[in-house]
Amino acid sequence: MSAYYADEKQDKVDVEVVTTDGAVHDAVWGDIDGKGPNYRGLGWARTAVVLVKIQIGLGVLSMASFLDVLGLIPGVLVIIVVGILTTYTDYIVGTFKLAHPEVYTLADVGQLIWGPIGREILFVGYWLYLVFVAGAGLLAISTALNAVSDHAICTALFTLVGAATVMLIASIQTLDRISWITWVGVMGIMTSVITLTIAVSQRDRPYAAPQTGPWDKQLKLWGDAPFVDCCAAVAAIIFSYAGAPAFFSVVAEMKNPRQFTRSLLVCQAVVISTFTIVAAVVYHYCGVYLSSPTLGSAGGVIKKVCYGFALPGLIAGAVLNTHIPAKLLMVRFLRNSEHLANNTKVHYIVWFSCIAFNASISFIIAEAIPVFNNLLSVVGAFLATPLSMTVECLMYMWEVRRKDEQPTMRGRLMYGWNFFIFVLSLFAIGTGMWASAMAIKGDIDKGNLLKPFGCADNSGFHPAS
Repeated sequence: MSAYYADEKQDKVDVEVVTTDGAVHDAVWGDIDGKGPNYRGLGWARTAVVLVKIQIGLGVLSMASFLDVLGLIPGVLVIIVVGILTTYTDYIVGTFKLAHPEVYTLADVGQLIWGPIGREILFVGYWLYLVFVAGAGLLAISTALNAVSDHAICTALFTLVGAATVMLIASIQTLDRISWITWVGVMGIMTSVITLTIAVSQRDRPYAAPQTGPWDKQLKLWGDAPFVDCCAAVAAIIFSYAGAPAFFSVVAEMKNPRQFTRSLLVCQAVVISTFTIVAAVVYHYCGVYLSSPTLGSAGGVIKKVCYGFALPGLIAGAVLNTHIPAKLLMVRFLRNSEHLANNTKVHYIVWFSCIAFNASISFIIAEAIPVFNNLLSVVGAFLATPLSMTVECLMYMWEVRRKDEQPTMRGRLMYGWNFFIFVLSLFAIGTGMWASAMAIKGDIDKGNLLKPFGCADNSGFHPAS
């Protein structure tokens, strides 16, 4: 491995500088002297919780349905392998940030590696990814509100209520001050999926299955779905782990960025275990009788309970994915100015405008692609895979070449490993985009698509086979 990744080298990186007047000069935030918000307040434990909440929230809600496509054994293996691969690419984020403290987002990575063109491409791609994820969060919020209220009002209005709530909370200026919602969110999501798992295991047959007469869960140890469906499922699984694009912004707000790896390992241990266990257990008991999202699979009162527990977590996820891209825009507009880290009128106007703009775009996305699994597949293939795997491998290879050191055998192997993941990610992008488009077309052909900006109840939606 390149010396760039060696721990002893990391300790020599100047992550921050203390000025003569006692202020901390950060490479991103400038002077942090108490006159404005402290953008470096996250400890490693709260960072781990923020990372978990970025990862867990949407993907886990449909993970069991991917096993119905891939089969139980291949599906579990894909969940675990993708988790391991993304843990490695997430690790690259932390080490790259230590070597280049001025980096705040993937856009800054693009500037370093490819210049202004690379910066603009990754800036737009990263921003789009986050607002799409927030849009998926708003869609899930509307589903939860429909479930707990028995579809009291039009679904589009529920999405609008979710967007307004998210916009209000996301406008809090620092991750440190909104990290409390990630604790609530993680506990809510975990409680909901545990409740679902217990509930489906106690029923004689799934809620959506025939309640009288013979029935068959149609469990598949080995999937027999068409290749295109398998590609869509893999793309959605990659999306479920694709927190890397947002991790740069989280590291930038840590008190000690060198502790990122510790936070990451805790996060990924929780995430991989949760995804695997929940998917396997729920699929075992429900089989093909799964709803989208999965929390509706228990039906009746249990569906309301599950969505009630999940609602804070869904809001928390949408808040993070509205807050982070809004801050991305704010830093882009105010960087190197006195307004960035000071409570000036310009600071507040730019900040609240960025929040409102991002929430509005996410609302439009949620209503334009109203089928949850389809939205996950689109985001996974088009944005999540290139931004959470492809770019990270390119970062590693660029850094190794930049060092221009005599390669060792270990270094060659690591370079080859990153090149392999890079090629694998390109294959996943191509097949995933094709599969997502075909899935949406297939739903339209079957008359199975919820209408954009419609009022229909989406909490009991069951994809047609």
